[in-house]
Amino acid sequence: MGKQEILPGTLDMLILKSLAREKRHGYGIAEYLKAVSEDVLEVGESSLYPALQRLLLNGWVKAEWGASENNRRARYYTITAAGRKQLASESREFDRMIGAIQRVMGAAS
Repeated sequence: MGKQEILPGTLDMLILKSLAREKRHGYGIAEYLKAVSEDVLEVGESSLYPALQRLLLNGWVKAEWGASENNRRARYYTITAAGRKQLASESREFDRMIGAIQRVMGAAS
């Protein structure tokens, strides 16, 4: 099985989750998601950066410039208190939806 597209509506939640422990730059977020998902989830720049901009506009993350591991200028993102609240809300809703799908898939035909 190859690379999978991220389910619609889950990218923001996954980005917020990746920032819940530490600040990361965009490439670091993409690498984190790829590594933790064991190479199943791969987020391209064309999806990642518009999502980060949306999260900034919503006040769920903040950004600051810094130096990356290879001493290049990078924009680092940090989750805000509002972002943590949003992550908790989205996580609950996601768990509810997954539970519903599992019930349907486990139902007798």
